[in-house]
Amino acid sequence: MGNELLIKNGRVIDPANGIDKKCDVLIIDGRIADVGRFEKHAETVIDAAGKLVTPGLIDIHVHFREPGDEEEETIASGSAAAVAAGFTSVVCMPNTNPPIEDETDVEYIHRKGRQARRTHVYTMGSITKKAEGVELAEMGFMAEAGAVGFTDDGNGVQNSAVMLRAMKYAAMFNVVVAQHCQDDCFAGKGVMNAGYYSTILGLPGLDAIAEEAMLWRDIQLVKKTNVRYHAQHISTAGSVELIRAAKKMSLPVTCEVTPHHLLLTDSCCAEYDTNYKVNPPLRTDKDIEALKEAVREGLVDALATDHAPHLQSEKELEFLAAPFGIASLECALSLYIKALLEPGVLDWPGLIKLMTANPAKIIGVDKGTLGKGKQADVTIIDPDFEYTIDKNKFRSKSRNCPYHGWKVKGRVLKTIVGGEIRFSADD
Repeated sequence: MGNELLIKNGRVIDPANGIDKKCDVLIIDGRIADVGRFEKHAETVIDAAGKLVTPGLIDIHVHFREPGDEEEETIASGSAAAVAAGFTSVVCMPNTNPPIEDETDVEYIHRKGRQARRTHVYTMGSITKKAEGVELAEMGFMAEAGAVGFTDDGNGVQNSAVMLRAMKYAAMFNVVVAQHCQDDCFAGKGVMNAGYYSTILGLPGLDAIAEEAMLWRDIQLVKKTNVRYHAQHISTAGSVELIRAAKKMSLPVTCEVTPHHLLLTDSCCAEYDTNYKVNPPLRTDKDIEALKEAVREGLVDALATDHAPHLQSEKELEFLAAPFGIASLECALSLYIKALLEPGVLDWPGLIKLMTANPAKIIGVDKGTLGKGKQADVTIIDPDFEYTIDKNKFRSKSRNCPYHGWKVKGRVLKTIVGGEIRFSADD
C-alpha cells in the first residue's frame, strides 16, 4: 500500500528523543518512518514552515459522560473536541452513570472510541464498586481488558484499609492508581476554597487540608506497596510540598495540574458564577505561584484538563446546587501557553514533554514520541496564531467554560492519528 505523508520544514519538538530542530517527519503506513531531511516526493505533503510539529498531545483526565449523561457529552462529541484541540489520546474517567467497574464496561468505552474514529480513547476503571469506597471493583479483569489505571475520581477513597488493598492489587498488575485527594471529614459540604472569599460570599468552604491530608496518607501507603501512584489535579501549596518530599524519597509518585488551577483564583467566584465552581476548588494567588514553581522545578509530571462538561440548565442553578466542573478541552493548549509559556515558567520543549511523553509514561502506553516505527500520532501547532475563545464554537456538547471571550495564542492546525489526518483547521 505504502501510504506516505511528509511533514516538511517544521520545528520538530520530540522531548522523548531530545529533538528540537527544523526538519521533516516522514510517515509511511501509519508509522513514523524517519525524522530528518528528505528530498523525496510523498503522496501527501504538509508544509509546516514556521509551525511546531510534536508528538500527538495526550490528556490523561477527561470526562466524556458516556454511559449515562450523553446529553452533556458523548465519546463521539468528546473525541471530536479532543482532535480539534490536538489531542491524539485521551483517558476517560470512570465516574460515569453507571461507573466503569468491570471488563465489559472497559470494552464498551474502547468500542465507542473506535467507532468515533477521532482520537485514541483509553479509560481508567473504578477502584471501588459504584465508587462508594467500600468494596473493590473488578480491578484484575479491567486491567486485562486494557484499563490504563484505577481511580474513583470525583470521590477520594476515604477508607485507608480499602485504599491499601487497592494499591496492593494494582501493584500486582503494574497499573497506576490515580486519586482525587479529598478527605470528606475536612471537605464537608464545601463548594469553594475556604478563605476570605468563601467567608464574605457566605458559601461553605473546602479547606486545603482536605486535599493535603489524603495526599499525605496515600504517600504513606505508597511506601508500603510501592505502587505507581498519581495525584490528580493538585491545587494547593501544601500538596506541592508533599509531592516534593515524596519525590525526594524516590517514591513512584506522579501528579498533574489543570489549566484552571494555574490561571484562576477563588476571587473569580465573587459574582456567584457557577462556571468557576470546580473540585478541587480554585485556590489563591499563593497556591498558583506554588504550582507554577512546581512546574518549573519538574515536580509536576503532566498537564491535564479535567474536562468536565455540564448542561447549562444545571450550571444555572444557584452556587450551592450547581455541579462542579469546567469544560476546557478545546482551548487547553492556549491556556497552557498563557499560564506557563508567556510568564517564562516553561519553554516549548518543556511544555510538550508535559503533554506527550510524561502522560504516556504515567498510564504506561507506548505513545508521546516520534520515534522510528512508532504509531504516527502527530500534532501540528501554529504557536503565534491569536484568537478569542468562543465557547459557542466548541465541538463539545457543553458550554460551561469560564474562558469565553479571552484573547489567547496558539492554535492546532492539524491532528494526525495513526498516520491519518483526523482534524484540519482549514476544513
